[in-house]
Amino acid sequence: MSDDVVMQVMEGVAWVTLNRPDSMNAINNGVREAIPRLLDQAQADDAVRVVVVQGAGPKAFCTGADIREFNPVASLALDRQRRVHANWINAFERVRKPVIASIHGYCLGGGLEIALCCDIRIAADNAVFGFPETGLGFLPGAGGTQRASRVLGLGLALDLVLSGERIDASQAQRIGLISRLCEASALREQTAALAAKMAAKPPLAMQLAKEAVRQGHDMNLANGIRLEADLQTHLLNTQDRLEAAAAFREKRPPKFTGQ
Repeated sequence: MSDDVVMQVMEGVAWVTLNRPDSMNAINNGVREAIPRLLDQAQADDAVRVVVVQGAGPKAFCTGADIREFNPVASLALDRQRRVHANWINAFERVRKPVIASIHGYCLGGGLEIALCCDIRIAADNAVFGFPETGLGFLPGAGGTQRASRVLGLGLALDLVLSGERIDASQAQRIGLISRLCEASALREQTAALAAKMAAKPPLAMQLAKEAVRQGHDMNLANGIRLEADLQTHLLNTQDRLEAAAAFREKRPPKFTGQ
């Protein structure tokens, strides 16, 4: 089993680390194999309430596909079928729990595609973002063209994809690519604080709130509001909702169990 990606669970948070610092955490077959397996473990573990994705080493979150593995494909049809399913990266969106991308240094190509799969993106002020693929003769093919347009809008996504230009963290925050920005020295601390705050909330409420936003985003407003109402109904008689009300009345910290 590869150590190209490792996971450590601490206080309700699963820290998933891209662990190829000598290659600036470039994506190889070991990464593609490990990501779905570890994320499935995090989803199945009731002790995990939040997932954080980060890169090892000082230089990069992830610089995208490992060019050393670029080889001619034996069958264009089979390769296209593999890319359509892209199961390894879609695993991020199968996680029902909140997923945070904690980004430092280079976040390029497939690294940016990973970040776009996550629910929240927090970045250090030394982070650099971009899609270099068109300059290398291909395109962001693990969902990048689709998720970028949904996060940024059509115009900004086309600019980023077609120009191949890199942008810094300040510009990334201005265009909505990231939602939080901090000094590089504070990234771990800021990420841990955000994850801890989210992990302390009722797990079912967090999961269904995420579902409402993500699924509703692809619906018209009327259907999205109907979905929201349906999910809200599921929460009305949960033990955690009753516990939150009791704790408020009794002026004590709540104890959430996920029930």
